[in-house]
Amino acid sequence: MQRLVSVMRRVVTSVLVIWSVSLAAPCAAQEHGGLDVPAAPAAPDAGDGRGSVFVPGGFLGLVTPVRDGIALNVYGFYYGEVAVPVAQLDVPVRMTKFLTVTPSYLYYEVPPSGLAKASAYPARFADTFEENQFRIDGTLKFPIHAFEISARNMYVRRFRPTPLDDMNRYRGRISIAHPLAVQGRIWKPFVSYEAFYERTNGGWNRDRVMAGATVPLLKRVSFQPSYIRDNYRVRGLRDVNYLQFGVIVATK
Repeated sequence: MQRLVSVMRRVVTSVLVIWSVSLAAPCAAQEHGGLDVPAAPAAPDAGDGRGSVFVPGGFLGLVTPVRDGIALNVYGFYYGEVAVPVAQLDVPVRMTKFLTVTPSYLYYEVPPSGLAKASAYPARFADTFEENQFRIDGTLKFPIHAFEISARNMYVRRFRPTPLDDMNRYRGRISIAHPLAVQGRIWKPFVSYEAFYERTNGGWNRDRVMAGATVPLLKRVSFQPSYIRDNYRVRGLRDVNYLQFGVIVATK
C-alpha cells in the first residue's frame, strides 16, 4: 500500500508539473474539507489507537452562471456522525479551453463530541473547533478517448483558532470520469486520488480516494452519491470513511 501511495504521489506531481508549464473545467465531483481537526496526544504506552470511523453526510449545491466563463457556486454540507456543518463558496473562472482557475472560501466547525470521535485515542474536548480556509486552484481538464481526465493544483491557507498556528497546505488531485448513456440520460461515474502536503504538519500527511457518480434527475438538478476514504498519516487522528449524498441545482 505504501508503495502504491508513493507511485500515485509521483503521478500527481508529474501531471501538475505539466499543468504549470502548459497553463492550459473542473471535475464534476463535489468535495469537502475533511476532518481538519487537532489530533489528540497519545499516551506514552498507547498502541495504534482506535480504528477508522464511518461518517455519513450530504450536501446541497447551487450553481449560478454569472457571465460567460464565470460562475458562482455555493455549497452547504453536513456530516451527522460528527455533527460538522461546512459552508463553501467557489468562483470558477474559465481561463482557456482546458484551464479553470477557482478562488474559494470554506468554513467549518466541529463540536467537542465530533472532535472526540475523530481522535484515535480517548480524549475530552471542551471547545468547538472552527476553521476558515482561503483556497485557490487551477484545474486542467482534457479528454482521452471517452474518458475525461483532470488534474487539480490547489493552495490552501488555513486560518485556525489560537493557540494553533495558521498554516499553508498543498493539495494535488487526479480525477477520471467516463460519461455513460443510461435510458436517454448521461450519467458520469468518476474516481479520484488526492494527496495533501503541509510542511509544518508532517509533510505528506493525508491521502484521499473518492468514487461516485453524477446522475441527472431533472433538466437542472443532479444527484451525486459518493464514497470518500481519508487516510491520515498524522498520529492521533482516525481514518475516515465518508458516504456522501448530494443534490446539485443549476439556477440557469
